[in-house]
Amino acid sequence: MARSVAVPVPTPTPAPGAGAVPPRTEAVLSRLQLMVTRKLDGLLQGDYAGLLPGPGSEAGESREYRPGDDVRRMDWPVTARTTTAHVRRTVADRELETWLAVDLSASLDFGTGRWLKRDLVVAAAAAMTHLTVRGGNRIGAVIGTGAEPVPTRRWRATPAPTGPGVTVRVPARAGRKEAQGLLRAIARTPVRPGRSDLGALVDMLNRPPRRRGVAVVVSDFLAPPQQWGRPIRKLRVRHDVLAIEVVDPRELELPDVGVLPVVDPETGELHEVQTADPGLRRRYAEAAGAQRAAIARELRGAGAAHLRLRTDTDWLLDMVRFVAAQRHARTRGTTR
Repeated sequence: MARSVAVPVPTPTPAPGAGAVPPRTEAVLSRLQLMVTRKLDGLLQGDYAGLLPGPGSEAGESREYRPGDDVRRMDWPVTARTTTAHVRRTVADRELETWLAVDLSASLDFGTGRWLKRDLVVAAAAAMTHLTVRGGNRIGAVIGTGAEPVPTRRWRATPAPTGPGVTVRVPARAGRKEAQGLLRAIARTPVRPGRSDLGALVDMLNRPPRRRGVAVVVSDFLAPPQQWGRPIRKLRVRHDVLAIEVVDPRELELPDVGVLPVVDPETGELHEVQTADPGLRRRYAEAAGAQRAAIARELRGAGAAHLRLRTDTDWLLDMVRFVAAQRHARTRGTTR
């Protein structure tokens, strides 16, 4: 199947030992930052708690009770064990920590619209990065790819094999310079043959346990929902979760172009499909619709916000609408 040649974020594979990002990729990432800050900057201001000074709600350490302490902060389990009155300290949530789980399976290296699916993954990561990295906020990422090893880069991310694929962890840091380094890490991670374990990738955001923040999962979610549904539910217990699903129109319906050779990018298997058969096209569309409905149902059941980006539409406009809708829903909920 022919793929679009419009690649807004190229994904070159550096030569062994090379750590620099090609100038074209650097320019594209800068252009993405400009696009995002123009259209999305400020839309998420105030969308999370803890920006204002105050006692906070995050549990901290216990200490002995002193006259004048708020009795509502009594730590009764510790008091019962020690027979001495203790109060629980709380930590003010004055900064937001965001983690990205970026799936770069071989199925992402595909696209028949304006972009490749991989391009949308990088664009979505850029949007979330530039929206959240401000005021001391930190952002980190775990990147999953195929089975071939990914060399360690100078940004100090250490690859670790997990499941059938390889994951790369980029530590959470504050500052726009560090955010740009994270985006470079995502943009230059090559897509490897095979499928990363999306469930294991999401579960990496639960280890070690972190205080309340935002977790963003970017994938095409083609893995069976039973593989990643439970890890997302577990993640949602403590964090706000956003699932960004990238879709190509040819994954939803087949065109009538006669015999079409189709290659599975994850296994290399070649199949020839007779797309002139209207019954086959109908069954394909029904199966694809059922698959996407199952993905949406699993994400909804896990309590995650769900944003779908397509390779044949304006992804930035879709994201603007989504962010505006989320903000409106939260504002409406607090005014009732």
